Amino acid sequence: MSDRVVLAGLEFLARHGVNDWEKVEPQRFEVDLELALDVHPAALADDLAKSVDYRGVYDTTRRVVEDNTFDLIETLAEAIAREVLGANAAVEEVTVRVRKPDVELGGPIAYAGVEIRRRREGGG
Repeated sequence: MSDRVVLAGLEFLARHGVNDWEKVEPQRFEVDLELALDVHPAALADDLAKSVDYRGVYDTTRRVVEDNTFDLIETLAEAIAREVLGANAAVEEVTVRVRKPDVELGGPIAYAGVEIRRRREGGG
């Protein structure tokens, strides 16, 4: 599938990390999503019902990030992918990037991050 809907630079405050303090003090998390789906029918009809509603994807992502606590950003990315695919039948594949920009590793770093790509079950 070559069509993609992109939501870039979503920002949330949440509690994810392996350190105890990370589960108490909210930190900034950035999320990018790339949704693979056929947008041609929606484009021809100018009909949102034939595409994916960005607001719903944003709300799903926000809920997963803000309402859960995970040790690993890998687990967070996996949960986002699972929920987005589950809530949007038109989406065949999702790429999720999660960045933790305020990570403390003892020196300068822009962010720590993870990128995963998941396809709908049975999607090949």
